[in-house]
Amino acid sequence: MTNPIHIIGGGLAGSEAAWQAAEAGVPVVLHEMRPEVKTEAHQTDGLAELVCSNSFRADDWTANAVGLLHEEMRRLGSLIMAAADLHKLPAGGALAVDRDAFSAEVTRRLEAHPLVTLARGEVEGLPPDHWDSVIVATGPLTSPALASAIGALTGEAELAFFDAIAPIVHAESINLDIAWKQSRYDKPGPGGTGADYLNCPMSRDQYEAFVDALLAGEKTEFKEWEGTPYFDGCLPVEVMAERGRDTLRFGPMKPVGLSDPRTGMRPWAVVQLRQDNALGTLWNMVGFQTKLRHGEQKRVFRMIPGLENAEFARLGGLHRNTFLNSPKVLDGQLRLKVMPRLRFAGQITGVEGYVESAAIGLLAGRLAAAERAGQSIDVPPPTTALGALIAHITGGHLATAEQGGARSFQPMNVNFGLFPPVEVPQQNAEGRRIKGKDKGPVKKRAVAERALADLARWVGRGEPLDGATALRHDEARGSPPPRG
Repeated sequence: MTNPIHIIGGGLAGSEAAWQAAEAGVPVVLHEMRPEVKTEAHQTDGLAELVCSNSFRADDWTANAVGLLHEEMRRLGSLIMAAADLHKLPAGGALAVDRDAFSAEVTRRLEAHPLVTLARGEVEGLPPDHWDSVIVATGPLTSPALASAIGALTGEAELAFFDAIAPIVHAESINLDIAWKQSRYDKPGPGGTGADYLNCPMSRDQYEAFVDALLAGEKTEFKEWEGTPYFDGCLPVEVMAERGRDTLRFGPMKPVGLSDPRTGMRPWAVVQLRQDNALGTLWNMVGFQTKLRHGEQKRVFRMIPGLENAEFARLGGLHRNTFLNSPKVLDGQLRLKVMPRLRFAGQITGVEGYVESAAIGLLAGRLAAAERAGQSIDVPPPTTALGALIAHITGGHLATAEQGGARSFQPMNVNFGLFPPVEVPQQNAEGRRIKGKDKGPVKKRAVAERALADLARWVGRGEPLDGATALRHDEARGSPPPRG
């Protein structure tokens, strides 16, 4: 009988790794410490629980790097993407999900898989020696005992940063005489209509008063966490306000593409809320991660027009994330150099974001399964979104002598800046020269088309470049798309 692969952590990365390995015919034991051991951010014992936003971000593979990553994962039979597609909610051009239904779907499928065993309970310290193939996918909330053991083993103190959670508001408490439904530029997306966000407008005076309140509001004290850097992709709203009075107005509160139906004009600033569950009873405050104390959150956020009587299903919070100095301690197959039986996946490797974490889980599961079968597979080429991510966490950002030995490696979302350059067409189909603002979209599509072509070659089959919809799983059957 084949020895199982042990996967520690039942988040998005661990769940995806377990699915990929099991689908490759290798038995898996998936270890999840909840509910026996709680964390400071999780609220349930479900697998792949979304503890922050319910958005998987942009879904257009032709124009956005994370959308391209979505499509690559769909083509490789991703469990996470299959569950997300089944339980999507209206969110403009983004892919947002009903977080409870999504987690329940992932949990159900893994529990039903004949090669997956779910083991509840904490793995304290390093895994036992007889676990000869282990994927550590404990995420940013790795238990102290395991984190300490990994740090001692590598000789590296993990880098850490703060990650923040946005509040969720009960829909019935939102004043719809002020707030209105509209997506930016009326853009529809997966499961959407073009009117997928609730928008709360602010005048200039209201915005200035709101910024003042954010700056003056009482914040959480970090004590031993002080000095830990924030991740720029998930800054607390008050930290953004500290960086300049217009930072929010050009960030999560930007009013572009929106028009207040009461005035027909674009507001000075806008707070957007995104649907958080299928019933439409809960709405997430987009970009409003915060370290304000709970009482201050209620006071300050009720200053927002339309939220003056807001009732909160969940208030914002803050937790500490940890990640490895992966370019130094991991090899190109995501194995720990000093102990190759340990492979790492998810946010602990230094990727940031739900989809990115699941993507590294997908690769780790496939790599571990191939190794268990006595085979060796290369990672996808860096021209793909999957390959660009793994190149980021295993190939670069080592300290230079000029940096005085300081590490420069930081968490990263997938983005087109991680991809090798591509030759961009100079003319369109009509033979006219492409110039100005049209060059950007053409370049992005060229990168995306090259990525999907190279991914098809990597899996040994030639999928059509524009076959996104054909590759979606059959929602009526509830099964994931065919494996590569």
